[in-house]
Amino acid sequence: MKQLRTMIACAGAAIALCTACNNPESKLTASGLNPTAFDTTINEKPVKLFTLKNKNGMEACITNFGGRVVSLMVPDRNAQLQDVVLGFDNIRQYADTVNTPSDFGASIGRYANRIKDGKIKIDGTEYQLPRNNFGHCLHGGFSGWQYQVYDAVQENDSTLLLTIVSPDGDNGFPGTVKATVTYIVRNDNSLDISYTGETDKPTVLNMTNHSYFNLNGDPTKSIENHLLYLNAYNYTPTDDTFMTNGKIEWVKDTPLDFSKPKEVGSIVNNFNIPAIKNGNGIDHNWCLESYRDGKGNDKQLAASVYSPLTGIMLEVYTSEPGIQVYTGNFLDGTVTGKRGVTYQKHAAICLETQKYPDTPNKPEWPSALLRPGERYTSHCIYKFGVVKE
Repeated sequence: MKQLRTMIACAGAAIALCTACNNPESKLTASGLNPTAFDTTINEKPVKLFTLKNKNGMEACITNFGGRVVSLMVPDRNAQLQDVVLGFDNIRQYADTVNTPSDFGASIGRYANRIKDGKIKIDGTEYQLPRNNFGHCLHGGFSGWQYQVYDAVQENDSTLLLTIVSPDGDNGFPGTVKATVTYIVRNDNSLDISYTGETDKPTVLNMTNHSYFNLNGDPTKSIENHLLYLNAYNYTPTDDTFMTNGKIEWVKDTPLDFSKPKEVGSIVNNFNIPAIKNGNGIDHNWCLESYRDGKGNDKQLAASVYSPLTGIMLEVYTSEPGIQVYTGNFLDGTVTGKRGVTYQKHAAICLETQKYPDTPNKPEWPSALLRPGERYTSHCIYKFGVVKE
């Protein structure tokens, strides 16, 4: 981890950070954030905090640094708003790739998840990507899009459009890619995320959102009490470097079967289960039943998580074939987030809708290849509701 942070620091050395002083008189968001703590310039681009709301009072605060969801306020069973994502309360920590490197809430690109040995081959040409995670390329490399500034336009009170232009050779990936992320807070209490992308040279593209959810509304309380449901009967097993072995295996009647809701804590600490040992907890991709015959159904439930403590239910809908479930296994109390809370192991769960890991090297799996003239699209909906006792 120390080596990883040092290498990330080298990639982030070009960031010129000039953060405005906090103004105690500035109007705080519903989640308690001070927007002026996010006013800065990074790589000569302006960075801000944008606040989206719906008619019910649901609030999403998003920074264009990494396209990150900083806070997400949704009602619990008592109609009290709770912040259900982890993050920082200032841009300094997000941009500090030495002491607080994180994917909290980020719009990930160019390739979410891992690519084996950081190598891809397109039309006979091999490209070497950064090897920033156990010898593999993770989330686009050391300076993936979570560490870059998106151009931002807030179209209305509930909609934010983010755009990024990634040059040919960015982190070793071929082609100049123009990508967009559109966040919409809808009146059904959903955070609707749409992605698009175009390229001038054959490349791979696989975007996702990396929000760390804690539906207890209190990240000092572990998500081991959360009930997880996955509309999936197969998953892609990994080795001890978290890399898929290329197989798709049946999970029914195994510990990894979440086709009926069960507590995350029922397996997440059981290292007698080989998959849990290899993942240091849950850190696996499930193959969604909502994806059939090369097409995803974003009207069909892909996954859900429920906190009996608050009654908050999160439902996930997506056009993607897979969902990576990660239970914050590497949080260890060394990072202090919003409201001065130190994030401990299993303080959150991530539900990353995406292509399967290492898809560029698995031609039999749903493809991430994008060619000139084609348009990449991806859709994810995080819909919140409550279960009343």
